[in-house]
Amino acid sequence: MSRVMKSGFLEKLISRIDRLPQEEMQGILLRLLREKGFFEQVFEAMEEGVIVCDADGRVSFINRAACGFFGLDAEQTSGKLLEEVIRGFRWPAAGRRGGTVSRDMEIFYPENRYLNFYLRPIDDGEAGGPELGSVMLIRDITQTRKMAEEQIESERLNALTMMAAGVAHEIGNPLNSLNIHLQLMERKLKKADPAVYAQVKTQLDVARGEIQRLDFIIEQFLRAIRPTKPAFEMTDLNKVIEGAVNFLAPELKDRRIKVHLRLHAGLPLLRMDPNQMKQAFYNLIKNALQAMGTGGSLTIVSDLTEYDALISFEDTGKGMSPETVAAMHDPWFTTKKSGTGLGMLIVRRIVRDHGGELTIESEEGKGTRVAITLPRGPRPGRYLEAPEDAPRRKPVLPDVIDV
Repeated sequence: MSRVMKSGFLEKLISRIDRLPQEEMQGILLRLLREKGFFEQVFEAMEEGVIVCDADGRVSFINRAACGFFGLDAEQTSGKLLEEVIRGFRWPAAGRRGGTVSRDMEIFYPENRYLNFYLRPIDDGEAGGPELGSVMLIRDITQTRKMAEEQIESERLNALTMMAAGVAHEIGNPLNSLNIHLQLMERKLKKADPAVYAQVKTQLDVARGEIQRLDFIIEQFLRAIRPTKPAFEMTDLNKVIEGAVNFLAPELKDRRIKVHLRLHAGLPLLRMDPNQMKQAFYNLIKNALQAMGTGGSLTIVSDLTEYDALISFEDTGKGMSPETVAAMHDPWFTTKKSGTGLGMLIVRRIVRDHGGELTIESEEGKGTRVAITLPRGPRPGRYLEAPEDAPRRKPVLPDVIDV
């Protein structure tokens, strides 16, 4: 109990309860109520969740933090089995045998979180005494887990970079050799038989062009995947978006995909690496058109807030399940038969190197929306508004430009 309520107080009270005068009994009851209120205030102030259950596993107390974690109402949970209150929760065997249990749990409502719960029994304090119930302490470990995943992702990307550099080097050497031998063949044919040379010149030019194209692909691949620092310069974001769209315009036209550009005309110049950001936008557009196949539309929006620039890519493709969205940043993960699984990983790295954030929203059968937030400049410190008081800003978008 507390400093006021000493050990054995309740036992003495119970043994004397039938001999206490009414005035003294009222004083004791008020004292108990104050003690109960004190502990409830302490538990309500905690950022960790607290759930207390009786011996049957029914909820007898739940604090504000626990209600927030699981989207619960304290009054509606009272007296219900914990397994009914928390969807997906099952009593661990050790917890039912009187032992303590610590487990991690992923929940999806009211939002996707990772939680750690510590469950231990409550007894009367005497050895061998009966269990009176259980207490569960819950911590939000979402950020900790994300940091660990980002560290693993960084290590994987470094390993992939080393491997890719080695493969590119091994491919680059034969390409250089092929180019040199084509030049030698061309010179010998010119001297030996000009007529034959005239006949095969077109094929030689095609072969040389294909070698140059392969060399360009390798160079672009290495530029995208190797962890190079961005070469920042003040850049027009809308022009970078338009450049990525124009680069893929022939394929978009061939697939009969309509692109709607809703670009904010008043965007200021942003500090970014235009080549890297164009690569990121190129990957996102490529993903979108592959998800739609033939037909459909892609809407690209640029907008700004007080401190950020916002870019979104929304397609009308087949969409993805929550499990697929969660795995989108894993190296080698791909939904395409011939994909490498590196596209979204590269996009995420580029956005992070620019101090930005990337989010993915998707629903099967309803398409996918990828949103990027990029800082417009250094952000000053400021007080945050309460969620219920914060104004909801609706971006004003210019007319649609069809491409």
